[in-house]
Amino acid sequence: MEDKESTIYRFGGFRLDAAERLLFEGERSIQLPPKAFDTLLLFVQNAGRILSKERMLTEVWEGSFVEENNLAQNISLLRKSLGENPREKFIETVPKFGYRFVAEVTADSSSGAEVFERTRARVYIEDEGGIHHISQDPASRGALSARSPETRYVQNGDVNIAYQVIGEGDLDIVFVMGWISHLEYFWKHHLFASFLEKLGSFSRLILFDKRGTGLSDRVPINELPTLEQRMEDVHAVMDAVDSKRAVLIGVSEGGPMCSLFAATYPERTAGLVMIGTYAKRIRDDDYPWAPSAEQRAAFIDIVKSDWGKPVGIEERAPSMANDEEFREWWATYLRMGASPGAAVALTTMNAEIDVRNVLPLIRVPTLVIHRTGDVCLKVEEGRYVASKIPGSRYVEFSGDDHLPFVGNQDEILDEIDRFVSGIHGAEEFDRVLATVMTVRLDAGKGAEDSLQSSLESIRKQLEFAKGREVASHNGSVVAAFDGPARAIRCASSIARNISGSFDWQIGIHTGECDRVGDVYSGFAVDLSEQIAEKAGPKEILVSRTVKDLVAGSGIMFEENSVQSFQGLDGEWRLFSVK
Repeated sequence: MEDKESTIYRFGGFRLDAAERLLFEGERSIQLPPKAFDTLLLFVQNAGRILSKERMLTEVWEGSFVEENNLAQNISLLRKSLGENPREKFIETVPKFGYRFVAEVTADSSSGAEVFERTRARVYIEDEGGIHHISQDPASRGALSARSPETRYVQNGDVNIAYQVIGEGDLDIVFVMGWISHLEYFWKHHLFASFLEKLGSFSRLILFDKRGTGLSDRVPINELPTLEQRMEDVHAVMDAVDSKRAVLIGVSEGGPMCSLFAATYPERTAGLVMIGTYAKRIRDDDYPWAPSAEQRAAFIDIVKSDWGKPVGIEERAPSMANDEEFREWWATYLRMGASPGAAVALTTMNAEIDVRNVLPLIRVPTLVIHRTGDVCLKVEEGRYVASKIPGSRYVEFSGDDHLPFVGNQDEILDEIDRFVSGIHGAEEFDRVLATVMTVRLDAGKGAEDSLQSSLESIRKQLEFAKGREVASHNGSVVAAFDGPARAIRCASSIARNISGSFDWQIGIHTGECDRVGDVYSGFAVDLSEQIAEKAGPKEILVSRTVKDLVAGSGIMFEENSVQSFQGLDGEWRLFSVK
C-alpha cells in the first residue's frame, strides 16, 4: 500500500507535501491552520469522492466534539486560500450530504531528502522542544540557522533580559510582541514560527521578552516595566548584539512603546512598523473607540478568574478560536509568559497608556497596519495613529484577527518587506522627544554660598539620574532626560537634598526639543520653564503628557490646575507629584 504520509500531491498549480505539512503554489508557501491543512489533505487523498460532513468531522477532529460550523469555516478558508473563482473550482458542495474535491490530483511518493531537494522550501521539524526551522531556500535572503534560536541574556541594571537573534540580513528588525510574550513558546506553534521565520528571511531579527515576563527575570508586581523601562531594555538588547539602528515592529501594546522609542531615539530607529495598535486604552470624548473603564475592569476580572485558560482568544484570533490545538497553545503561551498577578498588573498598567501627544513627534519612516474587522482593537484606532504621525503610510487589510500571524499573514509580511526595502541610510535628526525639567531656586539675598552648594548638589543628582544639564541661569537649572519617570524621580531626589532654607519650584514637560550636540532648546524647554513658574513653593508640577507616559511607575499625582501659557496655544492640565 502507498505510504500517503510521504506523498507529494499536485493539483491545479499547487503542491501539497503530506509529510512536511506544507502547501505551495509554485514557489510560494501558503500557510494554513492545522485543521484546515488536515481537511485539505483528506480532500486530496479522496479526490473525486463524496465525503460526508460526519466523516470529515470525525476524521479531522478525531476525539473532539465540534459543531458543523467548524467544518464550514475550514472549507471557506480553503476556498479563499486556493483562489477559487467561477472558472476554477476545487471544492464542490454536495447539498444535504457533504463535499467533493473536483480538481485532478496526481501523487508521487518520495523520500524526505528528495522532497526537500525538489521543493527547496522552508522546512520544520517538531519534537519535545517545539517547532524548529531546519532548512530554507538557499537563494532567499538572510538564510537562517539550522538550529532552534538560542536564548541569550543581557543585564540591564539588576534585571536579566532574554533575547534571541535569527537571520543574517543587512537590516536589523526588533520585534516587540504585545501584552504577554515567551520567546521559546513563539516557536511552539507553526503559525507564529512561520511569521518570525519569514521576518528573519529579509532581516537580522531580534526578539526579546520584557522584564517580568517570559524568560526574562521576574520582578515584583509593583516593579513591572513602564514604557520608559521597556525602551531601556530595547537599548540594552540592541547594544548586546551590536545593533546601531533597527526597524522596530510593535504589535498591539508594543506599538506605543515603539512609538516612544522612535520619537526619543530617532538616530537608533531606521523605521517604525505598528500592527493592530492604539494610542490609548481607555475611552474618552476625544478617543471614543477604546473600551470604557468598566469594560477594562470586566476583562481584568476575567484575567483574574480564568488565567491558565485561553483568555482573550475570541478577540485576538477569532478565526482560530475553535481550533483546539491553537487554544491549547495560546493558554500555555499565556501561562508560561506571566503569572496571574503579573498578567493583571500588566493589563491594568496598559490601560493607563496614552501616547497621543507623542505620535506627532515621530520623524522616522512609519508604517501602520490594521485589519478592518479587528475585534480586539478597532480599525479606527489604527487610522487615528497613522493620521497623527507625519508622513506615515497606512495599510488596511480585511480580516477579523488581531494577532498578525493568524489569518493572512503573508500580506502583512509582504507589506513589511516592501516597507523595509525602501528604507535608506541613516538621517541626521536635530529634533527629538525629551523630558525637560526646570528647577528654580530662591534663597533670598546674601545666600550666594548656599546657592552654589545647592547647585552642585543638583548637578550630582542629574549625573546619577543620567540627566543632561542644558542651561543654568539666575539660580535655575534646566536638564533633559530620555524618559519622564527618571526626570520625576530625579526631581524628588533634588527636593529632598535642597537646603530647608530654600524655596524651590520644579516644572517638567515631555515634548519636542531642538538638539544641536548637547544643546537643547525649543518648545519643551520653554514649557518646562513656564510650568516651574506656576508651581507653588516646594512643589513638583508636571504636564498631562508627563503623567500619561509614566503608567505603571508607581508615581502618584493629584490634579493641580488648568493653565494657559504665554506664546502657547490652548490650555494645559497640570498635576502635582504627591
